[in-house]
Amino acid sequence: MAVDSIKGSLKEKGVRLTRQRELLLELIDKSGEHLDAERLFQLAKLRDPKLNRVTVYRTLKLLKQGGLVDELDLMHYGGDQHYYETRMKQEHAHVICLRCGKVEEFFGEPLQRLRRQIESHFGFHILLARTEVGGYCSHCQSLRAREMEQAAREVAAEQAVMEPDGLGHRSRSKRTA
Repeated sequence: MAVDSIKGSLKEKGVRLTRQRELLLELIDKSGEHLDAERLFQLAKLRDPKLNRVTVYRTLKLLKQGGLVDELDLMHYGGDQHYYETRMKQEHAHVICLRCGKVEEFFGEPLQRLRRQIESHFGFHILLARTEVGGYCSHCQSLRAREMEQAAREVAAEQAVMEPDGLGHRSRSKRTA
């Protein structure tokens, strides 16, 4: 949802769009990131040093209640933090790397098909759907593969140093020069 349509929605609801609220809306909508309240506060503070945390939290609450901003937990990657994005017209899934925290958005027919299948199967009318997928991005998969290989080499090296003591026990070998 564009900032302009959000501004219109606020006006319709009789909510005054202050300079600080407008700044926060712009940051949420245009940052290209999923911001938590603290990061939103830090970014806004750079542009308006007089802004305080209370304003950020009150504005987020107001925008959530008005259905203009979605609050996400993104697989709890950041612990109990919540992240915010403007409500979009098109549904999408959040794809979260559980190692580095990278978040991608997936749009497409498979999500719409799943929605239709759920509605048809359960006779259910969906008003809101949030989809989160957790896993490892290609970069982190490579890092994990290298870590696993390194761990396997370390285990093999440790086992090579250990040899039976004749009684069925393993003990460190005494290397001779």
